[in-house]
Amino acid sequence: MTDIAMSRAYLAEPGRWVIKIGSAVLTNNGLGLDHNRINGWADDVAWLRERGHEVVLVSSGAVAEGLVRLGWKVRPKLMHQLQAAAAVGQTGLVGTYEQAFSRHGIRTAQVLLTADDLAHRRRYLNARSTVQELIALGVVPIINENDSVGTEEIRFGDNDTLAGLVANLIEADRLVILTDQDGLFDADPRVNPDAKIVREGLAGDPAVAAMAGMGMGTLGRGGMITKLRAAVLAARSGTDTLIAGGKHEAVIRRLASGELLGSLLKAGTTPVRARKQWLAGQLTIKGTLVLDDGAAKVLSEAGRSLLPVGILQVSGDFERGDLVSCRNLQGLELARGLANYSSVEAERIKGVASQRIESILGYCNDEEMIHRNNLVLTGGSGAAVQK
Repeated sequence: MTDIAMSRAYLAEPGRWVIKIGSAVLTNNGLGLDHNRINGWADDVAWLRERGHEVVLVSSGAVAEGLVRLGWKVRPKLMHQLQAAAAVGQTGLVGTYEQAFSRHGIRTAQVLLTADDLAHRRRYLNARSTVQELIALGVVPIINENDSVGTEEIRFGDNDTLAGLVANLIEADRLVILTDQDGLFDADPRVNPDAKIVREGLAGDPAVAAMAGMGMGTLGRGGMITKLRAAVLAARSGTDTLIAGGKHEAVIRRLASGELLGSLLKAGTTPVRARKQWLAGQLTIKGTLVLDDGAAKVLSEAGRSLLPVGILQVSGDFERGDLVSCRNLQGLELARGLANYSSVEAERIKGVASQRIESILGYCNDEEMIHRNNLVLTGGSGAAVQK
């Protein structure tokens, strides 16, 4: 076994996959959806799930399918025409997936997102909760950009970018981008017969980015450069990216088995470490929670979730999903994390057991004020709060 093959062996370990399928491989040479190929991908996903993997699909194809159904030979440029094509094509796209997965007894769900949904923290958390719950229920989410209502100001621009952001959203282990190219090459293989495929690299490496071509497909909006950008986005949450030819037989299961297909772009850090770095340095602190001695000890020594019962004081004006600072009675910062409740809600449930949250608020989003996965310890190095 080669060194590269050995480095891919971990792909067989159960993990969470985001698989992005582009228009160039979804359509039958522009003549509608390729049902045989979609059935093959459904077979692969079923194979993955039998081996303990979780799978989310990000699928292009709504506009391409709509063009065929409407009899349009050329992709229109006017936004309202593209939106109409997307609305017509989305029903056919989702119906095809549903039929393909039903052969394996697998349920699917349609999730349509805009960039605005992932830019606003509350909607981001709602989207994450929905997709996480679908995964827990054994459903395969089929995610697409909401082209029928999107505007230029709130568009992702391509589903490669959407796939990278979805990888962040659900903290995926692997992102697979299926395209009409076999992977990333050191030169454009369409014009250079000596171009060699890059089997492995590091997401964000300038040398890797320099190899990307700027080619545009007739149906899709992306090129290799957008796939590399997606890999960089995915790497923020420690997700490795595989770029491979979607027309290969059983391509997904072969990638999961470690076969040398496509290009593997590694994140260069673990998911936990990447997320902790993001929490520690990239967000603005919106509020402060002062903890009792017991909660402070559990938080700083064990890194466990913060429960409302351990909170003594709430300050600042923050919403669900905002970053807050956790401090002890001496004013030293122990940790930072994403709040599951707003400052108004936190004020009402501070110091009470989690079982009482619903009786106080009328609902219960989470039992924790901050879940341990959304918490980074700062080791008591924060500045003392001015009394």
